[in-house]
Amino acid sequence: MGNGSAKLTINDNEIELPIMVGSENEVGLDISKLRAQTKAVTVDEGFVNTGSTTSDITFLDGEKGVLRYRGYAIEDLAAHCDFVEVAYLLIYGELPKLEDLESFRHNLRQHTMLHEDITKFYDGFQHDAHPMAILSSVVMALSTFYNDSLGFDDPKDIDRCVMRLMAKVPTIASYAHKKSIGQPMVYPKNSLGYCENFLHMMFSVPAEEYEIDPVHAEALNLLLIVHADHEQNCSTSTVRMVGSSDANLFASISAGICALWGPLHGGANEACVSMLERIREDGGNVAKYVEMAKKKDSGFRLMGFGHRVYKNYDPRAKIIKAACDRLLQSQQIHDPIFHIAQELEQVALTDDYFIERKLYPNVDFYSGVIYRALGIPVEMFTVLFAMGRLPGWIAHWIEMRNSPGKRINRPRQVYTGPTKRPLTPIEQR
Repeated sequence: MGNGSAKLTINDNEIELPIMVGSENEVGLDISKLRAQTKAVTVDEGFVNTGSTTSDITFLDGEKGVLRYRGYAIEDLAAHCDFVEVAYLLIYGELPKLEDLESFRHNLRQHTMLHEDITKFYDGFQHDAHPMAILSSVVMALSTFYNDSLGFDDPKDIDRCVMRLMAKVPTIASYAHKKSIGQPMVYPKNSLGYCENFLHMMFSVPAEEYEIDPVHAEALNLLLIVHADHEQNCSTSTVRMVGSSDANLFASISAGICALWGPLHGGANEACVSMLERIREDGGNVAKYVEMAKKKDSGFRLMGFGHRVYKNYDPRAKIIKAACDRLLQSQQIHDPIFHIAQELEQVALTDDYFIERKLYPNVDFYSGVIYRALGIPVEMFTVLFAMGRLPGWIAHWIEMRNSPGKRINRPRQVYTGPTKRPLTPIEQR
């Protein structure tokens, strides 16, 4: 990975910084010895120019609109694999052989049930508690029920923990939804596939038969695949940072869920649907809001357009746009929200203002529309995001644990507060 060095001069002190080049020709400066050699640190608010680690899990190129898991293009994975197969790839590093995949599916089915005492936790939550808070709390609580899989030394312990998380998070999530609407919790049905089982637990009731729509299951499968990993984003970095302290996998994933809950991260799809609702309530005048978005002083921002990393069409958005079109067409849904979304999409793809600024519709724009079409309530949108991102979080936690250079994460700072000052006794202040 080494490829020469760069020279840095601080006052009269000149040092050489090793240059690292990744397998996709990404260039990085190794500053790990900077402070030891110069007493200086770098300042990078938000770590937008700082590589916190090396990783062989996910590659993305925002300028070219490229996303690959373990070297496989997201377009190929979405076309030929289901979510469980992609999860196996992320966690174990290679696409599974048929017998490996069947064994993985079998093991997941053995862990879908929650311990009955865990269900009692739900009685303590308010009926309107946000499901992300419930998800984070119950995932953390799993560490109190499964002490046998909290160790790090035996790979079998970690593997058991992985299976329990992958299998139980859909159950935990669906129970949160049932709690919020006052319906009885629906047990998993292990004869169903991963996505079908989640839809069954979300929408079926004991009083009548529930028929799973294969178009719904396909759309959900694609949503989970495109959300499965996105390299060192806020929640993934949180999982790695918490895990670097030797916190167990349940605790680290719980922390990642909390990071994802933020409206600037996983909550963006909720904000997108809220924006569409606002436009609908104001008569559906899309042109009015497009013009407002172009004016900096309007205070209005179009949600679901542009991306922090992608300066091209988000490859994930292309995949789920097609799924969105199929879903809306097959269901013949007549919801004004969807028409407004389609109008906005056309504006973003044809208006010079958006094209010049590369403000393409992003994954949050289409995922919010699909969730709504599936009947998923808005407050569950980010929970679905967490379900999709789970194998990526797990893969990064395992990679961090196995790294020969693993150290507890401890960023530096440049102090800007008061210098030393005398303490005045309280009666003299």
